[in-house]
Amino acid sequence: MRDNEIEPNRASNKDLFEIWSFDGKLVYENIIRATEDFNDKHCIAAGGYGTVYRAELPSGQVVAVKKYPPSQDGELANLVSFMSEIHALTEIRHRHIIRLLGYCSHPRHSFLVYEFLEGGSLDKKLSCEEEALSLDWDKRINVVKGLADALSYMHHGCSPLVIHRDISSKNVLLNLEDVAYLFDFGTARLLNLQSSNWTSFAGTLGYAAPELAYTMEVNEKLDVYSFGVLTLEVVMGRHPGDLMSSLSSSSLDSSPPSSYGILFKDVLDKRLPLPRNQEEEAVVLAVKIALACLHPNPQCRPTMQQVSVALSNLLPPR
Repeated sequence: MRDNEIEPNRASNKDLFEIWSFDGKLVYENIIRATEDFNDKHCIAAGGYGTVYRAELPSGQVVAVKKYPPSQDGELANLVSFMSEIHALTEIRHRHIIRLLGYCSHPRHSFLVYEFLEGGSLDKKLSCEEEALSLDWDKRINVVKGLADALSYMHHGCSPLVIHRDISSKNVLLNLEDVAYLFDFGTARLLNLQSSNWTSFAGTLGYAAPELAYTMEVNEKLDVYSFGVLTLEVVMGRHPGDLMSSLSSSSLDSSPPSSYGILFKDVLDKRLPLPRNQEEEAVVLAVKIALACLHPNPQCRPTMQQVSVALSNLLPPR
């Protein structure tokens, strides 16, 4: 067991952070017991790199535990992903990025432990009729603003800079106030700007930048493209696959985002009332920024710092 740096004002004498520092074995046993040895009934999410469980510790504290599957010989099957997530999340700390509390590499179970967010994933929220209605325009804009701020910090405020490489609605978690947190850094890369950064494909189909079809170079423009897709999804209430197909067939290379010929009302989630006044201004700007992020030429996409600044003066957070 290892512990991360914990901000002094976020630790107390009786919570997980204090225990983690002095008795990792006890925490390990408590997590095994809380999940009933990772029983499916405690599973809250599953992905390509691991399964996430809800665990309530004896103190009453609830945490999220991401368990990595072992290979047939008992070794950690996704060691690179496991280490990538640890390295990325020990380098960064931001109010819109999930907090890693600790991790365990054990012959029987290897897992990461995070703060638990009660709101669940953004994709589930948008796909549920009742929950999508509770995610009004103000909240949706604040989701976009929060994620833009987090990515701006990762791309411009970290050394080395961090590329997530798998921005999607399933990797955005919400708390009970619908504040967004970026999650799942299993494919993240810390970039060495003094050398080339090449890799195999990583990401989620439908969110990955088109240049990955012919180059495997890792750079921040990959995240910018995925952020554009995600922003349209937040506005539309569904993945913008059909819209993106029509855009890609319209020879956008020479077209500025404002000339794409898209009717504003056609990209709004019809489950919500039409945005008015400040809301409308904010949503229009979010759509324009999203389209700029989807430019087929990576060099023509804005930086996340530019995006974050453009969004910063919109609706105040709730």
